[in-house]
Amino acid sequence: MREGLKWSSFLRRFFFALKKSGNVKPGPEGHAQKNILMSQNKNALIRYKTIDKCLQNKYRQWTLEDLIECCSEALFEYEGRQNPISKRTIQMDIQLMRSEKLGYNAPIVVYDKKYYKYEDEDFSITDIPLTETDMNVLTETVSMLKQFKDFSLFNDVSDILQRLEDKIYAEKSHTKPVIYLDKNENLKGLHYLDEIYQAIIKKVVLIITYKSFKSREETKFHFHPFILKEFNNRWFLIGKTKSSQPITNLALDRIMGIDYDFNVQYLEEDFDAESYYKDIIGVTVNAGLKPRPIELLIDASNAPYVLTKPLHPSQRLIMENEDKSIIVHLFISPNYEMERLLLGFGDSIEILRPENLRNRMKKILQNALCKYETEHKTDLNA
Repeated sequence: MREGLKWSSFLRRFFFALKKSGNVKPGPEGHAQKNILMSQNKNALIRYKTIDKCLQNKYRQWTLEDLIECCSEALFEYEGRQNPISKRTIQMDIQLMRSEKLGYNAPIVVYDKKYYKYEDEDFSITDIPLTETDMNVLTETVSMLKQFKDFSLFNDVSDILQRLEDKIYAEKSHTKPVIYLDKNENLKGLHYLDEIYQAIIKKVVLIITYKSFKSREETKFHFHPFILKEFNNRWFLIGKTKSSQPITNLALDRIMGIDYDFNVQYLEEDFDAESYYKDIIGVTVNAGLKPRPIELLIDASNAPYVLTKPLHPSQRLIMENEDKSIIVHLFISPNYEMERLLLGFGDSIEILRPENLRNRMKKILQNALCKYETEHKTDLNA
């Protein structure tokens, strides 16, 4: 599926939910009504998407009962509980999908008096472009939300709105987006993101099948998920296997499978991610290792990069030398990710202190140099 079509689908769902929930009155009762309405909108969107997915499968015949069963399963997977769906609800969904109200105009037809299908076999509601009205409303909505940029809450959504605005511009002008974020779509495990996210917010215990790079065999264990964390284009699941065990991080690209255990009580912990990761770079927290002062000498060519993009929030400028090199101070706990970051500077950086870290990095660089000093002969014809 092309990225533009996927984004059009997202914008359409966003616009529909926004338009539907816009008439709710404020106040305690209004908020309750709004929550109910938003839940109903989500359920409806899940049903539309499920019906669409079913009818795209032209190798199976779909009765109304089949569609009801698939929608029920989809809602159960989303909500974690049975949510009965009436025959009339699915009939109304199909009628709405056929109409212009949602902008789908889905060519759903009945054949043999009981089976449903798309008359156009290549049709999908995710492929429908946004109308000019949709684009105008979304543009106005983004502009309205940007008026709240001075509120602290806006910090959490400003990046999202910026990307949304860029996508809207690209859709309206039929040009390529001007904002590109670094991403690796071939990274394994990304398909688990939404599944894990839902488990976290619903507080469901997972059964993880995992295989680390150091292990020969897969292992299976219960896991209480707390948060998802991204670092250097890799995603990690943070949580515990049991209350007596320390916090563990699992790389999503090493997860082989995920299941659920609704019979195990979820471990309620007041996990503060901000505090937990405050003194490190990356995701590896070495238990018992306290943060320590680290001083680095950065050469003149790399000094501006380190000053404009600090290595860590604790970074402080200690001295600027006459040759434009700088000395910076960090207060962090050394870990694998920190070492990788510093080694990435090559000969542009020098660890001044602590002495044990300086010696460790020196040994790593000496070992690396040995690989280049040793004559390496490779028989290409072997």
